[in-house]
Amino acid sequence: MSKTQELDRVVIRFAGDSGDGMQLTGTEFTKAAAEAGNDISTFPDFPAEIRAPAGSLFGVSGFQLHFSSGEIHTPGDAPDVLVVMNPAALKTNIKDLVDGGVLIVNSGAFVEANLKKAGYTSSPLDDDSLAKYRVHAVDISHLTVTALDGSSLSTKEKGRSKNFFALGLVFWMYGRDLENEIRRIHQQFAKRPELGDANVTVFKAGYHFGETAEVFQTVYKVPAAKFAPGTYRNITGNEALAMGLVVGAHLAGKHVFYAGYPITPASSILHSLAKFKNYGVLTLQTEDEIAAMGAALGAAYGGAVAVTASSGPGIALKQEGIGLGVMTELPVVVINVQRGGPSTGLPTKTEQSDLFQALYGRNGESPVPVIAAKSPGDSFYAAIEAVKIATTYMVPVFLLSDGYIANGSEPWPLPDVSTMERFDIAHRTEPNGYYVYERDPETLARAWVIPGTPGLEHRIGGIEKDFLTGNISYEAVNHERQTKVRADKVARVAQSIGELDLRGETSGDALVIGWGGTFGALRQATEELRAQGRRVSHAHLRWLSPLEPGLEKIIGNFRHVMVAELNSGQLITVLRARFLIDIKGLNKVQGQPFMVREVVAALEALCETATTSKTAASAAAAHASQASPV
Repeated sequence: MSKTQELDRVVIRFAGDSGDGMQLTGTEFTKAAAEAGNDISTFPDFPAEIRAPAGSLFGVSGFQLHFSSGEIHTPGDAPDVLVVMNPAALKTNIKDLVDGGVLIVNSGAFVEANLKKAGYTSSPLDDDSLAKYRVHAVDISHLTVTALDGSSLSTKEKGRSKNFFALGLVFWMYGRDLENEIRRIHQQFAKRPELGDANVTVFKAGYHFGETAEVFQTVYKVPAAKFAPGTYRNITGNEALAMGLVVGAHLAGKHVFYAGYPITPASSILHSLAKFKNYGVLTLQTEDEIAAMGAALGAAYGGAVAVTASSGPGIALKQEGIGLGVMTELPVVVINVQRGGPSTGLPTKTEQSDLFQALYGRNGESPVPVIAAKSPGDSFYAAIEAVKIATTYMVPVFLLSDGYIANGSEPWPLPDVSTMERFDIAHRTEPNGYYVYERDPETLARAWVIPGTPGLEHRIGGIEKDFLTGNISYEAVNHERQTKVRADKVARVAQSIGELDLRGETSGDALVIGWGGTFGALRQATEELRAQGRRVSHAHLRWLSPLEPGLEKIIGNFRHVMVAELNSGQLITVLRARFLIDIKGLNKVQGQPFMVREVVAALEALCETATTSKTAASAAAAHASQASPV
């Protein structure tokens, strides 16, 4: 008879070959955790190769889920439970499992050939190398085939169902409801009902194995978290971006036109937007990135809310077109879902190394506003803000995301769109006194005129134009004037920026500054240290160009300032030049997000330095007070 143990939180990771269905397994268990009312945060981790050799170390795919009865900000530093489907998955993931953690191993895959591919000379299941973990060796491969005895499926098709055995087993371990999952399996395989039936059979077999196997003595319960009242759904960053673009266009009284070329990890934005064609969304998959940028510029010229998205390599190809958007002053939202670089780099891994590319990556003086989403759910609101700024100031806007945000997921409260502030666009139709570059006195935006409007015929282009008429101008003073006014227009975006996202006081021993997907780790680390009485604050920047005005008001109030980012030091370079203070850097370029403990250790070191400096200063002051006057 199994006993029940209640836990506050659990981090579980599924790992196996890219063809083992680990992403699906993790996603389905995430849905169950969401239905149980837990707060959740996920981190899918893909191999870069589309079809990596089976059993290879670089072909391992993983999915980590952190589910809790309280508020959480990250997918967790290290798994409490690790489910591995082959030796390669064990080899690449075992270092992360906490001491005493639960290790579930598909022992059926630990044959000589697979062990050799993973670099094992002998099976780790037969020696003491796993002694510090609670190991459960289960021949999932054999039990899956046995459960499907008599099925018309081929042996290969039967083997593909083994991920559902693992899913059923962890469903039992955490007391999850079977019926909802069985319904979802049938829905997912509606076009191949025989596969749906087989997966349900294997799923039940895994569940009942946990129920009857003597090695599993405990069922764990993670109570529901307390959320604010409302309707929630689980959402990924790219899904939220797509929805935010559609809602942003709606609030502007327009429709979305999206042009893009497939690239990891931005491709699913196109997939998501294509589902909204009934809401007036037009999507175009172009032949390359340059064509996508050109199509977006054309759509903006024609009066649409124009959007294009890519990752770093594609953004490099778009940059000349973005420069044209700066010169013609057309509103285009350019999304960069960052990944590891340079060149092809790490296509499926996360990084924040494209900040300089967004700020300075074009020829000439060509500033653009740059905004960064901080989490999957926040991507929705960042997209709306990007649409608003682009159309209000008539300028291309960079919206930065990253692979961690794009593929990660969290519970998201559905907003009431009817209560959101509209920013309806009014295109000029009055021809009297029209000049192409006549500007709004507050925003410096030129009028957005739809081509073909009677009496408002005009032309724009990449060659410098007269500051008022829009005629081609080679005048030196005019070029300098236009250069300054384009920069001033971006600077004026600051008047539309809200309050600084600050956790903690406006002064103290240490301030950690972050942007983008580092939010969760920085915020959780800050809260842990503040709970210990440390004088630590966390400022997270949404706007990187122009810099948020609220940062300037507080950055000089701390003994130490640290910038944490997943690059070699890009934002820190900007802030040092802007504020002329000694800022420390916490940098990581491993294709992986920060762990909370990494941030905690760095901040503790800063606080210790602050305490030491303060003690030394006090001692010096005391010594000076005792000294005799000369």
